[in-house]
Amino acid sequence: MVFSSSLIENAVQEFSRLPGIGKKTALRMVLQLMKMEKEQVDEFTNALSRMRHEVQFCKKCYNLSDSLHCSICLNPARNKSQVCVVENIRDVIAIESTQQFNGLYHVLGGILSPLDGIGPEQLQIAPLQDRVKHEGVEELIMALSPTIEGDTTVYYIAKQLNDLPVRITTIARGIAFGGELEYADEMTLARSIAKRLPIENYVSVQPRS
Repeated sequence: MVFSSSLIENAVQEFSRLPGIGKKTALRMVLQLMKMEKEQVDEFTNALSRMRHEVQFCKKCYNLSDSLHCSICLNPARNKSQVCVVENIRDVIAIESTQQFNGLYHVLGGILSPLDGIGPEQLQIAPLQDRVKHEGVEELIMALSPTIEGDTTVYYIAKQLNDLPVRITTIARGIAFGGELEYADEMTLARSIAKRLPIENYVSVQPRS
């Protein structure tokens, strides 16, 4: 791809760093920006800069937030006795879109995967234990993707909380085994949340003794 402007070329190169964005798509984006008013482009770049510098992780649930605590944790109408445990922030967005859950969340930041070097220390499991101990949590809803790694993570967390008076449930198997939660349609996800199961009926993977 030959450019008559090095500035255009640099902009295309930066856009193409984004996942799923090739050089041709990046070029279309850059040319679209060239058609916009300069003030609009300034607002666009300003929004991106502020997002990257000011957005932080909620100190309680590890969701994205504009302040120390996210709007979900600060909402007095949410049911604080229920905490939905998810792998990542995209899963929070997916479940919120169903409008079927009114509790709080806890974002682990991943799932256990020893082959990838991801152990309990790399995830937000210890803070989850603290929340169960000190925040009156009555039910943990394990909404992890139904994969071997997801099942293993559910089992590990359940073992860590075995001595605490908390009910642990999981979303129903409306989500196909081996599927990714963020790609499930909203109806299936909503049904899975509504028909969650006791953990005894769910965990299929247990470490060998």
